[in-house]
Amino acid sequence: MNHTLRVVLDTNVLLSGIAYPGSVPGKILAAWRHGSVEVLLSAFILDELRRVLPRLANRHGLSGAEMEDLVDILSIQAELVEPQSETDSDLRDADDLPVLGTLLAAIKEQGAHYLITGDKDLLALAERYPILTPAAFWAAHGGL
Repeated sequence: MNHTLRVVLDTNVLLSGIAYPGSVPGKILAAWRHGSVEVLLSAFILDELRRVLPRLANRHGLSGAEMEDLVDILSIQAELVEPQSETDSDLRDADDLPVLGTLLAAIKEQGAHYLITGDKDLLALAERYPILTPAAFWAAHGGL
């Protein structure tokens, strides 16, 4: 029986982990690279990452082609799920619905444990869904 934690990483966690490898999000990405956690993503999250990565080009120093390659590698390494159509009226930012839908699809189809995000609008739903900050996830599971 496989007991590896299965998590959805929001775009902000991926971005922080790439730009700041020594940060908690960076440690989560390292745990993924080492096989300690399994990551589930959606095309929506990958497309969002593709859109925002250039904003941090001065921080991570990647060229446009390298950024494309990085997103491609993440899409190969992650398990991809199709977000459920979600219409949670309690979600303050409707733009986050595909991320919540990714979590729900990942739970239903792949047995995901958590969504890890720094997004306050998604974190506001943590009483109803398994949503954690990177710090809370690392505090609970950092000894992977």
